[in-house]
Amino acid sequence: MSAALRLLGLPEGARAVTLHADDVGMCRGANRAFLELSRSGRLDCGSVMVPCPWFPEIAREAAADAGLDLGVHLTLTSEWIGYRWGPVAVRSAKSGLLDADGYFHRDCGALRAAVEPDAAEEEMRAQLDRALAAGVDVTHLDTHMGAALLPELLPATLRIARDYRLPLLLPRDLHSYLSVLRMGEVEPGPYAEAVAAFDSAGLPVFDRFAMTPGAAPDGAEAAYAALVTPAAPGLTYVALHPNGAEDIADIQRDHPRAKPHWRTDELRLLASGHCDDAIARAGVRRIGTRALRDLHRRALTEPT
Repeated sequence: MSAALRLLGLPEGARAVTLHADDVGMCRGANRAFLELSRSGRLDCGSVMVPCPWFPEIAREAAADAGLDLGVHLTLTSEWIGYRWGPVAVRSAKSGLLDADGYFHRDCGALRAAVEPDAAEEEMRAQLDRALAAGVDVTHLDTHMGAALLPELLPATLRIARDYRLPLLLPRDLHSYLSVLRMGEVEPGPYAEAVAAFDSAGLPVFDRFAMTPGAAPDGAEAAYAALVTPAAPGLTYVALHPNGAEDIADIQRDHPRAKPHWRTDELRLLASGHCDDAIARAGVRRIGTRALRDLHRRALTEPT
């Protein structure tokens, strides 16, 4: 039986999903989508990109609304062509965090080739501290484009999760994560060891990862119904990227793989109740990350 299900008190064979919005704070449309979907009960949680221009807006909303379930989307890359961001704390060229234009590198390959792990750890801690100082009741940690889980940075990210007593997105089924993110070659051993350590400590672990499917408009309804109703039992982290139409097309305009409708279709299908209806028909449960943080911290304080 999935350890996460057992810790949540769910029966053997149950299926549960966490509907999660990545990239909150990236732009105005991402904030609007997260707030609309969270407050209508269509979304369970999200995570903020602290270095991005629209972080202050979502931080104000989170400080004023204790019902918002928000983690930190640890950010060490900046992928778009004309819309960029860089570190909040570490500006030295020796850090390996900056590209030739002074922003984060555009992908994990360039980051891996240059990064100094100590500098990345300092930057990630600064992002988390800034979110906490702004009033965000941080519920978990995950990472933009997989960067904070690169092999070179995994020990630092595990230390941060331990020091702040926060659940970290590190799925038991590592292939489900690596198959959709471009992290490069990864030796699975250290990740399996980290998951085993979480299990030994009685900490909840996501069983698998799923992400925005990139469906064509005429296939989106079927693709999203399948995405939010995984066939396998356990707890699935569903990384979504809903966005309003007001800015995403301009942000993605020059990117060779950009499909703005993926994000706007996602907002439409979530807001309409399409995904909730599919979940209800399939008998799948929904779980937010604040509940997992509570279990995580309880396990850390209870005697073994």
